[in-house]
Amino acid sequence: MTDLEPVRTYFAGWNARDADAILASLTEDGTYEDPSTGGPISGSALKAYVTGLWSAFPDLRFEEDSLDSTGPNRAASQWVMLGTNTGSMRGLPPTGKSVRVEGSDFFTLRDGKVATVKGYFDGGAVPRQLGLDIIVQPSQIGPFKFGVSTEVQTGRLDEPVAFSITTLHARNDECVQQVREGSRASLIDMLKMDGFIGATTAVIGHRMVTISAWDSPEASRRVMKEGAHAEVQKGMYDGTLASQGYTSVWTKARMNPLMVRCDGCGKMTRGPDADRKCKSCGEALPDALPFW
Repeated sequence: MTDLEPVRTYFAGWNARDADAILASLTEDGTYEDPSTGGPISGSALKAYVTGLWSAFPDLRFEEDSLDSTGPNRAASQWVMLGTNTGSMRGLPPTGKSVRVEGSDFFTLRDGKVATVKGYFDGGAVPRQLGLDIIVQPSQIGPFKFGVSTEVQTGRLDEPVAFSITTLHARNDECVQQVREGSRASLIDMLKMDGFIGATTAVIGHRMVTISAWDSPEASRRVMKEGAHAEVQKGMYDGTLASQGYTSVWTKARMNPLMVRCDGCGKMTRGPDADRKCKSCGEALPDALPFW
């Protein structure tokens, strides 16, 4: 009969949120693996992984459904992971939402400790329960490359007069993550700046682009000198984050009138005048969305 006490000690470390206790429950060469780790991890990598989880879910805990021996020096456990997202996860602000994830771990044991842990669970369960989008798409098909984008709006309906465009090629996946975190902080700074209207960012592989709209070219220059954006720029210019990149400011040459669909007649009409009436049927027009 396999002694299950090492597994109980391992889970006790998790529920105590004690990374050193988890590591102590493993053999010197012990490893942990689950769908999000990209393979077996151990030592400092495992410690960083569990502390990152606790940072995002400070109350994270496991409730055991079952724990059984599956053979000599082997065991399996079914569990439920519970926690509330009150800390930042991957640079995102906390959602305050709770998660419940069912999973199982399979253990090999040696010398009274855990030698390997292989965990299995639905990798999309946490982001879905936090209200995050899960996008499955190819990275490239022929000349087309795919990625993700983010929009930030102030709610202003002004026509943009200037656009700031920053693009860079990050050196590697780790640099992409660093730039994304810096970009989020920069956009938060921009929301506080006079003249800012809105922005759209895109990440396509290692290529990263930010296009922001402003009410004047002068207003757009402020972001280049202040806050988080200046720090990301520093990382681009000194070569720690990017292999190449540029910044630029573009001014408006022409902008056609905003067109709005009338819910009454279904026709597109020029953006709302002061009377906010459809020019075709006279019905009240819906509120206009931000121009950018």
